[in-house]
Amino acid sequence: MRNKLILVCSICFIGMVSAQESTKSFSLEEAITFAIKNNYDAKVAKNNIAAAKQKKWETTTIGLPQISAKVDYQNWIKQQVSLADFDNDGINEEFIFGTKQTVNAAVTLDQLIFDGSYLVALQSAKTYLKISEQAKEKTALSIREAVINAYGNVLVAEKSISILERNLKVLEKNVADTQKIYENGLNEEEDVEQLQITLATVKNQLNKTKRLKIIGYKMLNLSMGKPIEAPLELTDNLETLIVGNINLSLITTSFNLKNHIDFKIAENDREGKRLLMQLERSKALPTVSAFVNVGYAGNADAFDFLNSSQRWFDSSLLGVSLNIPVFSSFKRRSKTQQARIELENADIKLLETKEKLSLGAAKAKSDYQFSIAQYESAKQNLKLAERIEKKQQVKFFEGVSSSFELAQAQNQLYTQQQNYIQSMLDVIAKKAALENALNIPLK
Repeated sequence: MRNKLILVCSICFIGMVSAQESTKSFSLEEAITFAIKNNYDAKVAKNNIAAAKQKKWETTTIGLPQISAKVDYQNWIKQQVSLADFDNDGINEEFIFGTKQTVNAAVTLDQLIFDGSYLVALQSAKTYLKISEQAKEKTALSIREAVINAYGNVLVAEKSISILERNLKVLEKNVADTQKIYENGLNEEEDVEQLQITLATVKNQLNKTKRLKIIGYKMLNLSMGKPIEAPLELTDNLETLIVGNINLSLITTSFNLKNHIDFKIAENDREGKRLLMQLERSKALPTVSAFVNVGYAGNADAFDFLNSSQRWFDSSLLGVSLNIPVFSSFKRRSKTQQARIELENADIKLLETKEKLSLGAAKAKSDYQFSIAQYESAKQNLKLAERIEKKQQVKFFEGVSSSFELAQAQNQLYTQQQNYIQSMLDVIAKKAALENALNIPLK
């Protein structure tokens, strides 16, 4: 029995140690760094760059020498019969020409000499690679903002739970004290019921927030690229984050349009449309290619091709092909005009992107500045609400004020508590949005 008890305790201890080892601790910056490498979208963006590099090489090989080999084996099950009048007697005689079996082997070297569309394709491949690289950068910025918001939501849930649990203890004591006073006939039953309503509301809010906390951790795991059920511990709290996220110098930071990733993407899109127009134009140019063919042929009535006595006949051929487009019933002209219109649309979108990014940066600065002001205001309002609630508690238990007035003060306090927590989250979220709007690089 004693040995079994030791074994059970050992297993439990090992399980606890394993659980502790599997729980990872992350500060906000560590969570962002982890997500940039492991987020699902980040992995896809990385693979897209690798695919774009392979696509670039695939395009490059079109203009490089191409070598192919071919072997043909033919076996006449029943050979063809030819008719000929060799004696000029008006009677055709039957003849079978050639052997029953034939083997032909050839190696061909093809080389593209000039093709305008190939030159455009090379430029397009470089542009395609740049698009993939810019998409990865854009993805990283989006991941940073998503992790910051998810991390902040978890901290808000934890902070809310802490405040609600503290409020719950106070309310439970108030209800118990009021119940005793009522039993002694010193107040009305309505006073007890009013506090019970408030108590039930806070309990429901606490249970809801606990569920939101569980969902918040899952959302954070998902944004970091971890299994949603993975145990996670956060080392930062709202108080430490709010200090690091109030940075008024960001408001005066100049907006550099040329370095913004969205502007670069719009420019790249325009470049792609320009290359498309060049491609349609290049189709009116001639193409030149050359080839060299070397082959061997063997003939026999039986399969004797592997014998040393088999006779092989070699051949070689050099050829150059010139293809000149002459007239396409204006098809090429129509496709070129379509590409030109797409380029004009890309120019319009590029101009629109400039205006939107400039406006977005100005709005993000305003929102961030307002969030800081809201935080300072919420902090002051919370202090006032706490003082008012304490005064109302004293007045209520002294019999000076009613339970309705106490409930009002308590609800006002709870509202200000949530406003204060939300204002801290808003500062963090608006700073993240401003960093993206200004295209602040990742650390």
